[in-house]
Amino acid sequence: MLTGCFVLFFCMVALCLGCGWSVAWALLGGLGLFWLLGLKKGFTNRQLWAMAWAKCKKSLIVVRVIFLIGVITGVWRCGGVIAFCIVRGVELVTPGLFLAAAFLLCAVFSYVLGTSYGVSSTLGVILMALARSGGVSPAVAAGVVLSGVYFGDRCSPASSAAALVAAVTDTDHYHNVRQMLRTGVLPTALTLGIYLVLSARHPLEQMDGAVLATLQGRFDMTWLSLVPAVIMFVLPLLKVPIYWTILASAAAAAVLAGAVQGFTPLDILSAAWGGYHPEDPALSTVLSGGGVTSMTASYVIVALTGLYSGVLEGTGSLDGLHRKAQALAGRIGRFPAAIVVSTLCAGILCNQAVTSMMCQQLLGNCYEDKEELALDIENSGIMISGLIPWSIACSIPLAMLGSDAGALPYACLLWLTPVCYLFTKKHFYPARSTQT
Repeated sequence: MLTGCFVLFFCMVALCLGCGWSVAWALLGGLGLFWLLGLKKGFTNRQLWAMAWAKCKKSLIVVRVIFLIGVITGVWRCGGVIAFCIVRGVELVTPGLFLAAAFLLCAVFSYVLGTSYGVSSTLGVILMALARSGGVSPAVAAGVVLSGVYFGDRCSPASSAAALVAAVTDTDHYHNVRQMLRTGVLPTALTLGIYLVLSARHPLEQMDGAVLATLQGRFDMTWLSLVPAVIMFVLPLLKVPIYWTILASAAAAAVLAGAVQGFTPLDILSAAWGGYHPEDPALSTVLSGGGVTSMTASYVIVALTGLYSGVLEGTGSLDGLHRKAQALAGRIGRFPAAIVVSTLCAGILCNQAVTSMMCQQLLGNCYEDKEELALDIENSGIMISGLIPWSIACSIPLAMLGSDAGALPYACLLWLTPVCYLFTKKHFYPARSTQT
């Protein structure tokens, strides 16, 4: 019966993907299936709810972060922060270094915002427009942007993915971020080196400044626009909690929106809640979006994954998979096993959040060090999810960029991160690197 439930669940995932529906519907259906299985095993509804809520409580921590990210992405748009970063950043681009500069810009931007979707839909769109108009291969440019946006998705203090990993592994979010930055130096350096070579082979032949001129015409390009971004950089270094950091940055952007950009308080509140939607079609193409409501699907998916995984774990439905995963870790090592488990979960469940939670559930007992577990998940599941063409972690950013799976070979950071860590983990965990 357990196998049948999994087959039905995977069919629901496939149906959602095929019909273009949110994977949340499949998660809801899976929750129902495994809830019924729990009842058949003799558990009561009260017991099942206790199991589900125990996991869901952890995921609600992430929902709060996602809520605030929704606020900041809306207010940053009308505050001119994103417009300023795009215009001044692109002005620094040398045609012969376009791809390398694009990667660095996306990496910095994604580290500040902590969202692959947010950067893909703003700076990524601008860079793709410049690439197409300048004769640069769209596939190569999209792969470069994908690498950049996942730099921050993996290790930004504002990243909901990183916050989720910290929550499910019961580790400190800021400590994890510092560890991820350390282990990310080598793959980031190698990625930049590859993009320097590709920049020489795919130079930008001309610069189309029409979009940039439109941004400059609507927003005051004052250097004060950097204040909200600086807050997002500096406060985490001072160990200010992420909630207060995001709120401080959003407040600074709101002040800029009113005092410098000329928006009314109602406009600012509207952007924070429902996103910024300019009337100018040219601006709408690159700046429209953000806001609390734009993250609705993320709230639902994260909460459902918590409920869903709690029932699976509490009813013992994963015991067989636990044993197989642990046996695999015993044969090939913990991190290689994390790569295998993450790849299967990302390919079948098509969701970054579910992949992180399933990896923790299936391999958690193999680890004595929770921080090592968190780092292994970040260096495997978080990045690998972005390489699965049918996963929402990959398909949505590529759709925003107007590209397809042909871009994935050029998304170097996503595959170099697990590869590099596979060979360098002993440097970071010398005492336990060969234990199982």
